[in-house]
Amino acid sequence: MNLIGFFNGKYLPVKKIKISIFDLGLLRSYAVFDFIRTYNQKPFLLDDHLKRFFNSARALSLKSPYNFEEIKRIINKLIETNKNKAKEFNLRIVLTGGESENSTEPGKPNFLIIVTPLKNLNQSIYKKGIKLITKIYERPFPQVKSTLYGPLIKFLIEAKKKKAFEVLLLDRNKMVLECTTSNFFIVKKNKVYTPPLKNVLGGITQKFIFKLMKENKIPFEEKEIKYEELKIIDECFITATNKEIIPVVKIDNFKIGSGKPGKITLNLINLFKQFVENY
Repeated sequence: MNLIGFFNGKYLPVKKIKISIFDLGLLRSYAVFDFIRTYNQKPFLLDDHLKRFFNSARALSLKSPYNFEEIKRIINKLIETNKNKAKEFNLRIVLTGGESENSTEPGKPNFLIIVTPLKNLNQSIYKKGIKLITKIYERPFPQVKSTLYGPLIKFLIEAKKKKAFEVLLLDRNKMVLECTTSNFFIVKKNKVYTPPLKNVLGGITQKFIFKLMKENKIPFEEKEIKYEELKIIDECFITATNKEIIPVVKIDNFKIGSGKPGKITLNLINLFKQFVENY
């Protein structure tokens, strides 16, 4: 499929976008990104994604060649250009450290947007739930959405071998943080909890779930969660742009609650779907 993307001011086929082998994004993982999906061919929560993108860029002293409104126009033009090529799209915005003469000092940043067709996950996971494995790992710059994913990819390879869907990260004191590409929630006595946002990458879907819970009077709170506490919770779930809300029914070798998706998780899945149907 010949989808059109964007690279340093030009609209061109995604497969023709090429970056120098001396770019710091490749050599040092010195780059930031954000990931957006569409519903009804409209970018979902675009302003929130772009705010996070610019926050990540500032945190690594990267300057985007395009401002907020210009990127919005580029994204909308990309969707319009590609609209007959897929039902829905993923859009990955990337800003790199640029070509470096000595492999450490940033050069002129490269800015690109990669467009791909949206591939839905197997719907059975939303009904049956998934398994997580845990790893002790504290991401550097946790509130920056950078391309530094080496250890996380290694963890995901191990998870696949263990028939797990995702990896739940713990800090050195075995306090729960987040998953490799998802935020994490637990439910205990009909109240929802998520680890403190100061310690993790704040999720755009996570933020939207906060809004849904507030509107529907579902009590929730940020709080520290110990690993051992996971053995006595009632239910839990993960959230992400490309996953929406997925129930978790097993962590490592113990089941969560009844071992089936819980009622609050299923209610949130339903509320989310109702919202995006007519987005």
